[in-house]
Amino acid sequence: MKIIHWIGIDDHADKWTIAHLRGNDEKPAKEFEVIPNEAGYRKLLAFAKALGGTVRLVYEAGPCGYDLYRRLNKAGFRCDVAAPSLTPHKPGQRVKTNRRDALKMARYLRAGELTLIVVPDPERESLRDLVRARTAAQKDLLSIRHQISKLLLRYGHRYRDGRAWTKRFWSWLGKIRLEGEHSHLVLEEMVGAHGERAERVARFTEAIEVAARKPEYASYISALSVLRGIDTVSAMTILTELGDLRRFATAPQLMAAIGLVPAEHSTGDKTVRLPITKAGNAHVRRIAVEAAWHYQRRPTSGRTVVRRRRGQSTTLLDIARRCDQRLNRKFQRMTSRGKRSTVAAVAVARELIGFIWAVGQLVHP
Repeated sequence: MKIIHWIGIDDHADKWTIAHLRGNDEKPAKEFEVIPNEAGYRKLLAFAKALGGTVRLVYEAGPCGYDLYRRLNKAGFRCDVAAPSLTPHKPGQRVKTNRRDALKMARYLRAGELTLIVVPDPERESLRDLVRARTAAQKDLLSIRHQISKLLLRYGHRYRDGRAWTKRFWSWLGKIRLEGEHSHLVLEEMVGAHGERAERVARFTEAIEVAARKPEYASYISALSVLRGIDTVSAMTILTELGDLRRFATAPQLMAAIGLVPAEHSTGDKTVRLPITKAGNAHVRRIAVEAAWHYQRRPTSGRTVVRRRRGQSTTLLDIARRCDQRLNRKFQRMTSRGKRSTVAAVAVARELIGFIWAVGQLVHP
């Protein structure tokens, strides 16, 4: 019988701490540290090759990325990456060291107690960096807008003739002259920063739209876009964060992976329902909640929706129509019972994920 060697790695920017369990042994056969450079890779690979038999390696996902995973798998070993938020923790364990963490990972891998993530390929990871960079730039833009509006408010200026950040707003803002020796200079610098950040968001958006038109992504993006509230950027977020949705056997599994299912703390005959877990992909969760607000009003056939649905299959159009009707009814039903609209939006977002899952079973990247 071949012996299975279980290797847990505590991945850190400065060093890797490695623990090796041989078969079902309780104590580690070897523990050592290596520097994460080329010499360290060679030492780790030489150690794994010298073991013989089947070698399984694992480490937790973190800021160091997936380079270690890709190198080990390219060398012919099976390396897995565990989800840190789902790794079991003992409440009474108060001592945490790199050595203990590495040994814990090896033991949990052997016991099958780890939740392993799907590592994206380099191309999809690059796309994900692009989409997340746009999200960060959008937050920066929102931040400078808040700073501008609060500065104006402190000097008694508030725009009341429509929506802010339109051409009329900027025309109004250009006529304002703040009192004080330095205040107007501050406002001018903020306006300049706003222009730079808006241009950065536009550049990222254009790059995302260009990528979405590639043949390998175009059909998937257009299929997801038949759903109201899902545009190109939203669809690319789903693609880059989740990949192929067929890996989720059911829609509730996808909902749980995004953290949109309610938490529960029950014991005996007592059942306590809690807010959503938020234990999942926050980027897709945000996209889903933002899209859910489109179902607050009665669905209409606007030009944008008609354009996105033109040329799509009957099956996809049927999913989109059922989504429109069901989610609008749910939104109206919940708010009419006195539920806050924010609570209704989250509930609608959870069901929207179910329709996204249904589309993902028909079309995939």
